[in-house]
Amino acid sequence: MNQLENMQVFVRVAELSSFSRAADSLNMARASTSTAIQQLESLLGTRLLHRTTRRVQMTQDGQAFYERCKDMLDDMDELQTMFQQTPAALSGRLRVDMPNGIARNIILPRLPEFLEAHPKLDLELSSTDRRVDLVREGFDCVLRVGGLGDTNLIARKLGTLRIVNYASRAYLARHGTPQTLDDLSHHRIIRYASTLGTQPEGWEYPTANGYAQMEMQSVITVNNTEAYEAACMAGLGLIQAPAIGLHDLARDGILAEILPDFPAEPMPVSLLYANRRHLPKRVQTFMDWVAGVLTPYLDA
Repeated sequence: MNQLENMQVFVRVAELSSFSRAADSLNMARASTSTAIQQLESLLGTRLLHRTTRRVQMTQDGQAFYERCKDMLDDMDELQTMFQQTPAALSGRLRVDMPNGIARNIILPRLPEFLEAHPKLDLELSSTDRRVDLVREGFDCVLRVGGLGDTNLIARKLGTLRIVNYASRAYLARHGTPQTLDDLSHHRIIRYASTLGTQPEGWEYPTANGYAQMEMQSVITVNNTEAYEAACMAGLGLIQAPAIGLHDLARDGILAEILPDFPAEPMPVSLLYANRRHLPKRVQTFMDWVAGVLTPYLDA
């Protein structure tokens, strides 16, 4: 391999903290990844990675070299596409992550048109409620719903999702329909926690000073959106969820909106990507397409 290829291998090993995982993602033998790193270390005269039986971690020199490698590889990627006149010329691997509900209901149905326009792209789409590590897991960009917290990533804010209070028709037939917030004392909710064992949130409602939480009875806590929706349809309690994913169930009369005057706070939707001087054209093109597809479903 040439030095540029060795640098690509080093970046992937550093991001995944694993020779075997890097080899799998690059479709190459593990021995070849080890050889590439050894050649780089011999050329540079320094150790780039600490290797143990359980973990691979960058040295201080390795961290500095990693940052320079990323800049150089991004520059090379940009050079390869800077004279292309049509988006159809885009090529290469594109690894993205987004919430399962948005992927299933909005992005995947429209994806054929994007891939038909860019047939040389190799798209890897992850859809999970787990918050992936964009850098360590090698993602080009991720779509996130909700607060971002502390992050070193660049955030492109797309808008917000309207949150609606829902219950199944079967649940309301058994327990009645709440008309006021005080009525909720006689009802139960389905709790959502991305990590089971953590304290799930209560029922959110607007006040004159923002939003507050109300504690309510519950018989089940789930950790993914599909289970959250299924538990509601089974009549296990009330939920608060984006209207974007449950519109069809509400239209078909399976779920009903309740307490429309007391919605939870809208959830921000953002595209995140690493802090790069030059964002590859294929990533920029995909993010622009996703933003356009989601625009009709988002509030400004």
